[in-house]
Amino acid sequence: MNALKHKKLFMLDMDGTLYLDDDLFEGCLEFLHQIKENGGRYLFLTNNSSKSVEVYVQKLVRLGIEATAEDFFTSTMATCVYLHENYTGNKIYAAGTASFRKELADSGFTVTDHLEDDIDCLLMGNDNELTFQKLEDACILLRRDITYLATNPDWVCPTAFGYVPDCGSVCEMLWRATGKRPYFIGKPEPAMARLAMQKFSAAPEDAVMIGDRIYTDIACGVNAGIDTVLVFSGETTHEMWQQNDIRPTYTAENIAEILQYLR
Repeated sequence: MNALKHKKLFMLDMDGTLYLDDDLFEGCLEFLHQIKENGGRYLFLTNNSSKSVEVYVQKLVRLGIEATAEDFFTSTMATCVYLHENYTGNKIYAAGTASFRKELADSGFTVTDHLEDDIDCLLMGNDNELTFQKLEDACILLRRDITYLATNPDWVCPTAFGYVPDCGSVCEMLWRATGKRPYFIGKPEPAMARLAMQKFSAAPEDAVMIGDRIYTDIACGVNAGIDTVLVFSGETTHEMWQQNDIRPTYTAENIAEILQYLR
């Protein structure tokens, strides 16, 4: 892992990698400072679409991390890019949080969370405001011939007490009920990593993806052709890693261990 010291762009997952809920992991602040000290920069890449970039900035600042909107690329942002390039419909049923819907609306899309006749796209997000009504609406909409998208395939979202269902789990419920699966946009699709490298003019060999999920974070880096570091501070256990076909370039117990190599 000594090669990490020379990387220029660190793409970092947040939940389970840098913190859990409001508990910042040991060594996190020093790790971020050391990246800058080495002449690199970091970008927060998250599949969690329940919060807007503005809310994430406020959270990180509250935790003591210097951050601006330019330091983020979220699955909601990637979804907006995808929609602008591929969606030509009229109205999106956005099954997510109020923050999620506002971010989509601010990007120029007509969105709703009520069942209406002119909806031609169902978009699932990570929804900690989920209701049974939303699930029922989604089942009704999927009986129509509409576009079906989801921001991310994560099964769970880590918390201080364990895990809660994430977008992928909700989509699995809907598949059981309707037989239909969405097109997932966030990690592990390589678009998030490639757009990040493009934004900061970083070559693949100068970038690295660090995260706690093999099937999203690490797979995204592998699909984008960049080095990856799997940390065991979140969802993935050593047993899960050993049994998985997706292989990270490096593994580390946590951010604090990676910090030692950056120094």
